Amino acid sequence: MSLIRHWLLMVLPFALWGTAMAAMAPLVLSGGALTVASLRLLPAGIALLIAVPLLKRSWTIAIGDLWWFLVFTLIDGSIFQLCLARGLAETGAGLGSVLIDSQPLMVALLARSLFGDAINPIGWMGLILGLLGIIFIGAPPGLLKHWWLMGQPVAVESLWSHGEGWMLAAAVAMAFGTVLIRFACKESDPVAVTGWHMLCGSMPLLIWHLFDKNWPLLPQWSTFEWSLMVYASLFGSALAYGLFFWFANREELTSFSTLAFLTPVFALLTGGIWLGERLAFLQWIGVGLVLVSVLLVSQRKRFWEPNQSEQSLMKRGLG
Repeated sequence: MSLIRHWLLMVLPFALWGTAMAAMAPLVLSGGALTVASLRLLPAGIALLIAVPLLKRSWTIAIGDLWWFLVFTLIDGSIFQLCLARGLAETGAGLGSVLIDSQPLMVALLARSLFGDAINPIGWMGLILGLLGIIFIGAPPGLLKHWWLMGQPVAVESLWSHGEGWMLAAAVAMAFGTVLIRFACKESDPVAVTGWHMLCGSMPLLIWHLFDKNWPLLPQWSTFEWSLMVYASLFGSALAYGLFFWFANREELTSFSTLAFLTPVFALLTGGIWLGERLAFLQWIGVGLVLVSVLLVSQRKRFWEPNQSEQSLMKRGLG
């Protein structure tokens, strides 16, 4: 049961992100990207810092971690949230979600270079299947039909917009943030680091927003829209990022980050439950590929070297 609970907690951040993306999408159109990005970070950071003493953890950022903390805050706090919000505001096609959820490939390469995380052929196969799966889930139908020779040629230029560029930048920022958390938490608590990085990361966005005359200081949202913002901040940020970076600081990065392929799956399930949306045939194929991808990457050592895996399990049992 503890193993099942452990895996459920590992999957939970990606489920929360999938639903939070759906909640944020209409808000950036009515309130602006800077508003949503800062309102997502600031309350979430405060909530996590309040939780730190309740969890009997330390608020302090160690002196040795301070430089990496500042870099982590700038990249994963300010830059990532701004790029994500701008991407949501300007992305008219599902290609944006494909780009941001491609970050497990970047994390795998970074983890291989910096930490020596092994990626055998089974792992690479899983990563490629996962990327193919989110393409089937989120890429524009016209582009997919062209690839499958079922329709007229589609100009890639007509599908690419500034929104997709912002989403790709967000994916790069998140990939680096996933790696940087290990350097920022060598002597500091990951929950405290996550809370402080949200609080501090929101400050540049808030200052920028104060001087932005295109949007009001506080949007004229309805009660329902404010509830979406609260959900995106407290659940889609405080809880999701707290769990994500806690696991990223402890788990094998390549396997854990591959769970990000599940984010669009949860977004689709949310749309089906809340909005009555139905998946197309290619999207169902994409969901299947994503699930196979997560299995292959997480169990790549066992599939590639079954005998050694069995011996390791026997030694643990004897121990």
